[in-house]
Amino acid sequence: MGITLEQFNQMTARVSGRKPRGAAPVFEPLPTRSTGKHTIILGLDPSLRGTGFGVIQPAKPCPRTLAQGTISCPANWERSRCLAKIAQTLRDLVREQKPTVCIVEGLFYAQNLQTALIMGEARGAALAVIAEAGLEIFEIAPRKVKQAIVGYGAAQKLAVAKMVQRMLQLTEPPAPDAADALALALTHAQEQGRYTLTPPKRI
Repeated sequence: MGITLEQFNQMTARVSGRKPRGAAPVFEPLPTRSTGKHTIILGLDPSLRGTGFGVIQPAKPCPRTLAQGTISCPANWERSRCLAKIAQTLRDLVREQKPTVCIVEGLFYAQNLQTALIMGEARGAALAVIAEAGLEIFEIAPRKVKQAIVGYGAAQKLAVAKMVQRMLQLTEPPAPDAADALALALTHAQEQGRYTLTPPKRI
Protein backbone atom coordinates (compact mmCIF):
# COMPACT_ATOMS: atom_id res chain seq x y z
CA MET A 1 0.00 0.00 0.00
CA GLY A 2 1.47 3.38 -1.05
CA ILE A 3 1.54 6.50 1.09
CA THR A 4 1.80 10.14 0.15
CA LEU A 5 4.84 12.33 0.89
CA GLU A 6 2.79 14.24 3.50
CA GLN A 7 1.85 11.01 5.28
CA PHE A 8 5.50 9.91 5.24
CA ASN A 9 6.61 13.23 6.77
CA GLN A 10 3.96 12.96 9.48
CA MET A 11 5.06 9.43 10.34
CA THR A 12 8.69 10.52 10.51
CA ALA A 13 7.80 13.44 12.77
CA ARG A 14 5.84 11.19 15.13
CA VAL A 15 8.72 8.74 15.43
CA SER A 16 11.19 11.55 16.13
CA GLY A 17 8.86 13.24 18.62
CA ARG A 18 8.39 16.37 16.50
CA LYS A 19 4.93 17.76 15.75
CA PRO A 20 4.36 18.00 11.98
CA ARG A 21 3.40 21.42 10.67
CA GLY A 22 -0.25 21.96 9.93
CA ALA A 23 -1.21 18.53 11.19
CA ALA A 24 -3.94 18.36 13.80
CA PRO A 25 -4.49 15.14 15.71
CA VAL A 26 -7.70 13.33 14.88
CA PHE A 27 -8.26 12.49 18.55
CA GLU A 28 -6.75 14.13 21.59
CA PRO A 29 -6.73 11.69 24.51
CA LEU A 30 -8.18 13.05 27.72
CA PRO A 31 -5.69 13.59 30.56
CA THR A 32 -5.89 10.73 33.03
CA ARG A 33 -4.61 11.22 36.53
CA SER A 34 -2.31 8.54 37.84
CA THR A 35 -3.60 5.66 39.90
CA GLY A 36 -2.75 5.96 43.56
CA LYS A 37 -4.14 7.01 46.91
CA HIS A 38 -6.77 9.64 46.31
CA THR A 39 -7.32 12.58 48.62
CA ILE A 40 -10.69 13.80 47.31
CA ILE A 41 -13.26 11.18 46.35
CA LEU A 42 -16.49 11.73 44.42
CA GLY A 43 -19.29 9.22 44.89
CA LEU A 44 -22.00 9.22 42.25
CA ASP A 45 -25.42 7.52 42.11
CA PRO A 46 -26.83 8.45 38.66
CA SER A 47 -30.57 8.70 38.05
CA LEU A 48 -32.59 10.82 35.63
CA ARG A 49 -34.78 12.50 38.27
CA GLY A 50 -32.44 12.34 41.24
CA THR A 51 -28.68 11.91 40.77
CA GLY A 52 -26.98 11.68 44.15
CA PHE A 53 -23.45 12.97 44.69
CA GLY A 54 -21.06 13.11 47.61
CA VAL A 55 -17.51 14.41 47.87
CA ILE A 56 -15.34 13.40 50.82
CA GLN A 57 -11.74 13.83 51.91
CA PRO A 58 -10.24 10.91 53.88
CA ALA A 59 -8.99 12.14 57.25
CA LYS A 60 -8.60 11.10 60.88
CA PRO A 61 -10.60 10.47 63.00
CA CYS A 62 -13.28 10.56 60.29
CA PRO A 63 -13.51 11.65 56.65
CA ARG A 64 -14.53 15.24 55.89
CA THR A 65 -17.65 15.89 53.84
CA LEU A 66 -16.86 18.53 51.22
CA ALA A 67 -20.14 18.45 49.31
CA GLN A 68 -23.24 16.31 49.06
CA GLY A 69 -26.68 16.56 47.54
CA THR A 70 -29.08 15.50 44.82
CA ILE A 71 -29.42 16.80 41.27
CA SER A 72 -33.22 16.87 41.14
CA CYS A 73 -35.29 17.22 37.97
CA PRO A 74 -39.10 17.69 37.99
CA ALA A 75 -41.26 14.95 36.49
CA ASN A 76 -42.54 17.30 33.77
CA TRP A 77 -39.05 18.01 32.39
CA GLU A 78 -38.05 16.36 29.11
CA ARG A 79 -35.30 13.77 29.44
CA SER A 80 -32.93 15.91 27.38
CA ARG A 81 -33.33 18.80 29.82
CA CYS A 82 -32.61 16.51 32.77
CA LEU A 83 -29.47 15.16 31.11
CA ALA A 84 -28.24 18.69 30.43
CA LYS A 85 -28.76 19.65 34.08
CA ILE A 86 -26.93 16.54 35.30
CA ALA A 87 -23.98 17.29 33.03
CA GLN A 88 -23.74 20.99 33.89
CA THR A 89 -24.10 20.46 37.64
CA LEU A 90 -21.38 17.81 37.66
CA ARG A 91 -19.05 20.03 35.61
CA ASP A 92 -19.48 22.78 38.20
CA LEU A 93 -18.97 20.31 41.05
CA VAL A 94 -15.77 18.87 39.60
CA ARG A 95 -14.40 22.36 38.94
CA GLU A 96 -15.13 23.51 42.51
CA GLN A 97 -14.14 20.41 44.50
CA LYS A 98 -11.37 19.03 42.24
CA PRO A 99 -11.83 15.31 42.99
CA THR A 100 -9.23 12.89 41.65
CA VAL A 101 -11.43 9.79 41.46
CA CYS A 102 -15.10 8.97 40.94
CA ILE A 103 -16.90 5.94 42.33
CA VAL A 104 -20.17 5.08 40.62
CA GLU A 105 -22.77 2.52 41.58
CA GLY A 106 -22.50 -0.67 39.55
CA LEU A 107 -25.14 -1.61 37.01
CA PHE A 108 -28.18 -3.50 38.11
CA TYR A 109 -30.71 -5.50 36.12
CA ALA A 110 -34.01 -3.66 35.78
CA GLN A 111 -37.12 -5.65 35.02
CA ASN A 112 -38.51 -2.78 32.95
CA LEU A 113 -36.54 -2.20 29.74
CA GLN A 114 -37.66 1.43 29.48
CA THR A 115 -36.43 2.10 33.02
CA ALA A 116 -33.08 0.52 32.20
CA LEU A 117 -32.68 2.69 29.09
CA ILE A 118 -33.50 5.89 30.97
CA MET A 119 -31.10 5.00 33.77
CA GLY A 120 -28.45 4.29 31.15
CA GLU A 121 -28.92 7.76 29.66
CA ALA A 122 -28.39 9.43 33.04
CA ARG A 123 -25.37 7.26 33.77
CA GLY A 124 -23.87 8.02 30.37
CA ALA A 125 -24.32 11.77 30.75
CA ALA A 126 -22.68 11.69 34.17
CA LEU A 127 -19.76 9.46 33.20
CA ALA A 128 -19.02 11.51 30.07
CA VAL A 129 -18.51 14.62 32.22
CA ILE A 130 -16.32 12.76 34.71
CA ALA A 131 -14.21 11.20 31.95
CA GLU A 132 -13.95 14.59 30.25
CA ALA A 133 -12.34 15.93 33.43
CA GLY A 134 -9.72 13.17 33.35
CA LEU A 135 -10.76 11.45 36.58
CA GLU A 136 -10.29 7.77 37.25
CA ILE A 137 -13.67 6.04 37.43
CA PHE A 138 -14.48 2.87 39.35
CA GLU A 139 -17.76 1.09 39.93
CA ILE A 140 -18.79 -0.90 42.98
CA ALA A 141 -21.80 -3.19 43.22
CA PRO A 142 -24.61 -1.89 45.48
CA ARG A 143 -24.51 -5.04 47.60
CA LYS A 144 -20.79 -4.65 48.26
CA VAL A 145 -21.31 -1.02 49.33
CA LYS A 146 -24.06 -2.00 51.79
CA GLN A 147 -21.86 -4.77 53.15
CA ALA A 148 -18.97 -2.33 53.69
CA ILE A 149 -21.07 0.42 55.29
CA VAL A 150 -23.79 -1.45 57.21
CA GLY A 151 -22.37 -4.97 57.39
CA TYR A 152 -25.35 -6.43 55.54
CA GLY A 153 -25.59 -6.70 51.77
CA ALA A 154 -29.37 -6.31 51.64
CA ALA A 155 -29.61 -3.33 54.01
CA GLN A 156 -32.39 -0.79 53.46
CA LYS A 157 -31.71 2.77 52.30
CA LEU A 158 -32.55 4.20 55.72
CA ALA A 159 -29.93 2.00 57.40
CA VAL A 160 -27.33 3.14 54.86
CA ALA A 161 -28.21 6.80 55.43
CA LYS A 162 -28.02 6.40 59.23
CA MET A 163 -24.61 4.74 59.06
CA VAL A 164 -23.29 7.34 56.61
CA GLN A 165 -24.45 10.05 59.02
CA ARG A 166 -22.58 8.35 61.84
CA MET A 167 -19.38 7.72 59.88
CA LEU A 168 -19.20 11.31 58.61
CA GLN A 169 -20.53 12.85 61.83
CA LEU A 170 -23.28 14.73 60.00
CA THR A 171 -25.95 16.59 61.95
CA GLU A 172 -28.71 14.71 60.13
CA PRO A 173 -29.04 11.78 57.72
CA PRO A 174 -28.41 12.78 54.10
CA ALA A 175 -31.16 12.39 51.50
CA PRO A 176 -31.40 8.81 50.12
CA ASP A 177 -29.63 9.45 46.79
CA ALA A 178 -26.90 11.55 48.40
CA ALA A 179 -26.48 8.90 51.12
CA ASP A 180 -25.90 6.23 48.46
CA ALA A 181 -23.30 8.43 46.77
CA LEU A 182 -21.50 9.15 50.06
CA ALA A 183 -21.56 5.42 50.86
CA LEU A 184 -19.80 4.73 47.55
CA ALA A 185 -17.10 7.28 48.38
CA LEU A 186 -16.67 5.89 51.90
CA THR A 187 -16.36 2.33 50.60
CA HIS A 188 -13.58 3.39 48.25
CA ALA A 189 -11.83 5.30 51.03
CA GLN A 190 -11.88 2.19 53.21
CA GLU A 191 -10.44 0.01 50.45
CA GLN A 192 -7.58 2.31 49.45
CA GLY A 193 -4.29 0.55 50.03
CA ARG A 194 -6.07 -2.57 51.31
CA TYR A 195 -5.58 -5.89 49.56
CA THR A 196 -8.87 -7.36 48.37
CA LEU A 197 -9.80 -10.36 46.25
CA THR A 198 -12.51 -8.29 44.51
CA PRO A 199 -11.05 -4.84 43.78
CA PRO A 200 -13.37 -2.19 42.32
CA LYS A 201 -13.83 -2.39 38.57
CA ARG A 202 -12.30 0.48 36.62
CA ILE A 203 -14.45 1.81 33.78
